[in-house]
Amino acid sequence: MAIIPFSKWHGTGNDFILMDDRQSVMPVEAAPLARQLCHRHFGIGSDGLILLRETKEPGMDYHMEFLNPDGSKSFCGNGSRCAFAFRSVLVKDRSPARFTAIDGVHEARWVNDEVEITMRDVGAIEELGPAMDLVNTGSPHLVVWVEDPADLDIIPEAHAHRYSTRFAKEGVNVNFVRWQNGQVEMRTYERGVEAETLSCGTGVTAAALSAMARGKGRAACKVITPGGELHVNAERENGVFTKVLLRGPVLEVFRGTVEISL
Repeated sequence: MAIIPFSKWHGTGNDFILMDDRQSVMPVEAAPLARQLCHRHFGIGSDGLILLRETKEPGMDYHMEFLNPDGSKSFCGNGSRCAFAFRSVLVKDRSPARFTAIDGVHEARWVNDEVEITMRDVGAIEELGPAMDLVNTGSPHLVVWVEDPADLDIIPEAHAHRYSTRFAKEGVNVNFVRWQNGQVEMRTYERGVEAETLSCGTGVTAAALSAMARGKGRAACKVITPGGELHVNAERENGVFTKVLLRGPVLEVFRGTVEISL
């Protein structure tokens, strides 16, 4: 058994357990640990576990390993923003950084007291209907345009898509969105968490790009989630979104230690 320090952060209500694993103390396969620590009744409780690790790629400052509460791996936009802020505290340096994640290379920087990260380029958005798009922003997202997300009974509505024939095996995140007062309003059901989260960075990005593809938001889009406000910028050429940026607030909630088996 070992006593391991951790820090709890959130980005617009999307909360994460962060651990400094630059010395490679934690298990390489951390799925069991994620399932244990992320449990909201029998663990610390969070929407994901993030291990800050040394990168093996030249020119990078660190690697971010993200695990969902069920132990599966994916890219996480809000988690990446929190990981950069966490590292800034560890190294006592707020300079921009480059990092690797499961979907490749990203950059992060402070913009006043918010964190902005680069997202992957996004190619063709698959239209599954007049009010539904499939967008991969490092994690697959179904964007469903509805009259008012606040009125939805989100779990059964999301399950109808999440466990449909097409998506049951690999899973998909489901976002219910609308365009209101010049901005996107949305709620998200996340695979891996298998519940609604207060915010989702890759989902926010998917919703914003879906809005831009439908002629809304142009190159910049404000997105309102139950947990707060985020901003997405992107350029589009020949149907491909490039220079995609996700920006929003982050906050350290508390620090502690936990005893785990290594």
